Amino acid sequence: MRYDLVIFDNDGVLVDSEPISNRILAACLTELGHPTTYEESIRDYMGSAMHRIHDLILERSGQRLPHDFDAVFHARVFDAFRRDLLPVAGAGEVLRTLDTEGMPYCVASSGSHERIRVALGRTGLYERFGERRVFSAQDVGRGKPAPDLFLHAAEAMGVPPERCAVVEDSPLGVRAAVAAGMDVYGFTAMTPGERMSGATALFSTMDELPALLLA
Repeated sequence: MRYDLVIFDNDGVLVDSEPISNRILAACLTELGHPTTYEESIRDYMGSAMHRIHDLILERSGQRLPHDFDAVFHARVFDAFRRDLLPVAGAGEVLRTLDTEGMPYCVASSGSHERIRVALGRTGLYERFGERRVFSAQDVGRGKPAPDLFLHAAEAMGVPPERCAVVEDSPLGVRAAVAAGMDVYGFTAMTPGERMSGATALFSTMDELPALLLA
């Protein structure tokens, strides 16, 4: 096979969480005096680990977010996830196809382990991964666009970077995968393809993905 491991981003690739979390993030920042629209949240923060959001707000405003910002934000997000979160259309079928073909896969997300568990659990996908195949930006010193998370996942799974494919929906994730020396397939459901410079290929629906990975 072309690859020995497929590394999936979680938010926006496996679970349709980006509209939910970015609406809540925009509202939280606006409440704190950092006016942010939903569209700006998508543009500036999608795919980011929490530390990057803190860094950007400090850089732009000279003000630090409150110490409890992450806890308040995640409480609102998790409540919304438990009510409304759905899997990305076709994501389950992609995983079943990879299982049938015997191609290993894992998830590597900028989100916390708790966020990943809540999201995959709510959508019925967690059982396809389990703890040994779930990797978070919490596990490494730097989140995307640094390559650390993807390199950590590959090492833990025992696969060289050049034998890995990454599935991403954010420019930050594409940059991280390229920096890790991995092929990366950009999902354009929410991000225009022109913002995913460096992607090996682009796809707009999940039913296109297996042919790219298994070619």
